[in-house]
Amino acid sequence: MNQPLRILSALAGLALCSAVVFAQGFGSRPIRIIVPVPPGGPSDTAMRLVAPKLSEALGQTLVVDNRPSANGVAGTDIAAKAAPDGYTLAVGNSGTQAINASLYRKLPYDPLRDFVPITQIVTSGMVLVANLRVPANSLADFITLAKRQPGKLNMGVAGATGEIAGEALMAQTQIRLNNVRYRGSSPTELAILSGEVEVTILTPLATANHVNSGKLKAFGVTSAQRSPVLPNVPTIAELGVQGYDFQIWHGVFAPAKTPDRVIRAVHKGVVQALAAPDVKERFTQLGFVIIGNTPEEFAAVVKREVEKYRKVIADAGIQVE
Repeated sequence: MNQPLRILSALAGLALCSAVVFAQGFGSRPIRIIVPVPPGGPSDTAMRLVAPKLSEALGQTLVVDNRPSANGVAGTDIAAKAAPDGYTLAVGNSGTQAINASLYRKLPYDPLRDFVPITQIVTSGMVLVANLRVPANSLADFITLAKRQPGKLNMGVAGATGEIAGEALMAQTQIRLNNVRYRGSSPTELAILSGEVEVTILTPLATANHVNSGKLKAFGVTSAQRSPVLPNVPTIAELGVQGYDFQIWHGVFAPAKTPDRVIRAVHKGVVQALAAPDVKERFTQLGFVIIGNTPEEFAAVVKREVEKYRKVIADAGIQVE
């Protein structure tokens, strides 16, 4: 090959490599995914099921960075303040990205201003469960018990969605429980099993095995539909709490001003991962409903959820300093 042709060939190769990098928006550095809950929690589980196939799709190493804190505030704030260069992503949920906006008087981040939604991964209802030592075997029994002991029974709180679901239940049934906040689902699960708290609201992922093995009592499901992994547990709405419907969702976000080519590449990779048969089967087994919407659709969901929970929180007079 003569010199001019060698130069043209080299330039074409460089252009192709540049096009690939531009299309994906990444170089060779690992991508950090901040998860504001402990390992084993629903947001963490959702991301870890998607991560291997997302890594393949992007041609990048992904590092899951768990930063647990009460209601996910500290970890989400770290993600909000990260450089918008494509090397930091975050997993958010209905608590961190919608409820906290109204729950906290001084939230250190703005869920709408500081993040770009990429895609909603999954959604699910939650389950109101009790320790075996609680002298109640149904929701009606528990409400009667709680009315006899206002403020004496402890409710474990794993995150903002569970907290608001609990507060709404208290408001609609006129009971008063004492909220005990933990840094995510996993420590709350240990607290309810040990009897440190009497009741809690957690996802089917955290409760189904314990309910089915007789280690916890299930009083009701928070969503309008029964859970596919706990089909014999009625919804709280079925049990007479009219209109009661609270679900928790999990999704992928990036810091505001992250390049659009990065957003599109990550969205495509997550949707591909969610379409994989083994991933779909595992999410179904865990009681999740797969979503995989577009960035624009997800942004609209987040905005609606912020407004929905702002009203719920205002009506109930709930606020955390």
